Formats: sequence, structure tokens, C-alpha cells
Amino acid sequence: MHTTPTVRRRPHRVTWRRSLASGAITAVLAAGLGAVGTGPAQALAGPARADDGARITAEKKIASHEVDIAIASPALGKTVKTRILLPKNWTRNATATWPVLYAYHGGQDDYTSWTRNTDIEAWAAKYNVIVVMPEGDNGSYTDWYNYGKGGTPKWETFHTAEVRQLMERNYHAGAVRAAIGNSSGGAGAMSYAARHPGMFKYAASLSGILSMRSIGIPALLMFTNAGNGQDPFAIWGVPWSDDANWAAHDPYSLAPKLRGTGLFFSAGTTGRPGPGDPDVAPWDIGLLSEIAVGANNKDFQRRLDELKIPYTAHIYGDGRHNWPAWVREASGVWPTLMKSIGARRA
Repeated sequence: MHTTPTVRRRPHRVTWRRSLASGAITAVLAAGLGAVGTGPAQALAGPARADDGARITAEKKIASHEVDIAIASPALGKTVKTRILLPKNWTRNATATWPVLYAYHGGQDDYTSWTRNTDIEAWAAKYNVIVVMPEGDNGSYTDWYNYGKGGTPKWETFHTAEVRQLMERNYHAGAVRAAIGNSSGGAGAMSYAARHPGMFKYAASLSGILSMRSIGIPALLMFTNAGNGQDPFAIWGVPWSDDANWAAHDPYSLAPKLRGTGLFFSAGTTGRPGPGDPDVAPWDIGLLSEIAVGANNKDFQRRLDELKIPYTAHIYGDGRHNWPAWVREASGVWPTLMKSIGARRA
């Protein structure tokens, strides 16, 4: 789904969307990663690679416990960035591991989205947790079907294999994980949890499409992706004709595989602005799209009820498809996410 522009801006951050070409990471890794945080250098003698050869090519310190890395990804066929928040007691040469939260962004946004629009640094600083915010581009959180030919981009492989392995092998990320995402990132978090049972202890979706094959939703997704300048049929295939591939990535269809994973999802339903939302016309796309998302989340909720799978849902009334609503929902579910992965208070 498209992420409508937020009305909140933090001037010390990047103030608009894609910045992959600008603001390039300057700390190129020659003999290994440099130090993170204060204190003497703690270089790694050659960053460990992922199984498929994905590697960290650069690291840039953003704040005392915040770094951006560049990843040369075979799954994507290009180099993209990921932002990492590290706990206060993290050190390069630690033998311990830390629980991990993966935070996925929405469409028409990038890996800086969560730090640009929320107080996620402050939320994370209260816990001994690593937070990983990978680039998702407009990749729809899937390995693209490409008319049955496969090939790049493989966003699911990038997130669930390459990034995960690089975090575990170079940043002491542990095997206890949770995921949260907004809009298409929320759908991604729920889809990944279902497609990789046991990978995440908890999955949280904020205004994500959770029933991809509900009436009208394939057309909405096709329209959205075409608007992003993409071939919409290359992502999951042609609706109905390639229905098996759609079903294989649809949280509703995959719901039985979510049993045993903690679940949270939220969405608005009325198409009216909520607290903190901008004063926009009733036909604003951010309002109209949230009506469809809310109805879709209700479909997913009914499916979980049929299967008797536990969940927590907040299907609220007023609220636009934008960050003011997602900040409220994310801050509210944060303690539950931390508890699910055993992240202790710092």
C-alpha cells in the first residue's frame, strides 16, 4: 500500500522519501567495520557474509547507538541500505546476543521512515534490544513472480535471509525476533510470519492489507503498484490467473500457519481524520484507502476467529492512512513486542 505523506517532520532527519542516491555512506569498509558508539575502535576482521554472498560494504555512524549500513545484495541485484539501533550495552566484541525487532516501512518510503516519523530511538533505548529497519523500496515484501520466471528483486529473501544473517553474524542479533510494519510493511510482517513459522515471536501490522484476495483488493494493489511506476503483474502475478501465487503470500490464506505467533493488527474504518491527522477533503486518498484497509482487516479478523487463533486487534474508527495513527498504534504495542522477545528494560 501507498504510504501517504506524514504531517510530522523532524528537521534533523532526512525530510523526504528516497535517498539511496544521495547522502551515501562515507565510511567504506576496507579491512572491516569500524567502531560503533564511543570508545576505541573495535574493527571486525572482514564482515561475515550471508549464505548467498550478500555483504556489508559500508557503515556510517548516525548517532551513538545508531548506524546505517550498505548491503550488496544478490537477492536484489543492487546495493541498498539498512538502519540499525543498538542497545546501550552493545559492543562489537560481545559474546552475548540481543533480541531483535524488525521494523518494515510502507510504500513510497525507505529505511529512514521509522526514525523520521516516530520516536523509535527513544522507545528502543529503554530496552536491551536491537532494532533493524531495512530498505523495502516499493517491493511489496515478496520475491517477485516475474511471470513465473522468478529472479530479482527478491525482497523476501533479502529481508528474511540476507539481512537476518548479516545482523546475526556481524551485530550479535539473536534468534528471538519480532516484526512490526506500517501499510505494506505491516502486510509484509504478517506474511513473513506466516511463510516462515517460528521466525518471529510476534508480528504487528499497522494498516496493512491482510487479506489480499478480498473483493476489490487485487485491483487496489494493482492500481497502487502501477502508480509506483511498476509492472503490477510482475509482483505476485495476474490476479485469478496466478491465484496460487497470490494465495501463497496472502496472510488470510496462510492464517493457519500463524498459530503460535503473537499477533497484533490495527486499522481505521470510518474514512474520517483522527487525532493529529491533517484537515483534508473527504475524498483524500489517505482517508478513502483506510476504509478499504479497515474492512480488509475485519476479514482477516473473522478468519482468525474461525480458526480460533489468538490475536489482539484494534479496529478503530477515525484515522487516516498516515503516521499520526501509526505512531499511536506502534507506541501502544511496543511493550508487548518487547515482552514477546524477552527484551529487558535498560
